[in-house]
Amino acid sequence: MGSTVELVRFTVGDGRTQEMLDARRRMVDEFRAEREGFVDSRLIALPDGQWLDVIEWRTAADLDTSRARGADLPGFAAFLATVATVVADERGDLTSA
Repeated sequence: MGSTVELVRFTVGDGRTQEMLDARRRMVDEFRAEREGFVDSRLIALPDGQWLDVIEWRTAADLDTSRARGADLPGFAAFLATVATVVADERGDLTSA
């Protein structure tokens, strides 16, 4: 089986886009260092002003463990503070690269 992918669609508070991008860079660096099973993440700017974060985890258990920890890292907490609305939050199994 392939890795697990987390798909989070969200909006950012007014005037906070650059703050979100800066905080997200810190969050991804923290995840690489601190979150077991984190593989990679890609951020997509959607044409409707929403964002889609595609986060790859080695296993579903790694994703669950990370979620249980919550926003315990400063960059992650700063990133979440810029999010106005989580529109969708899904996961799936990556079947091909």
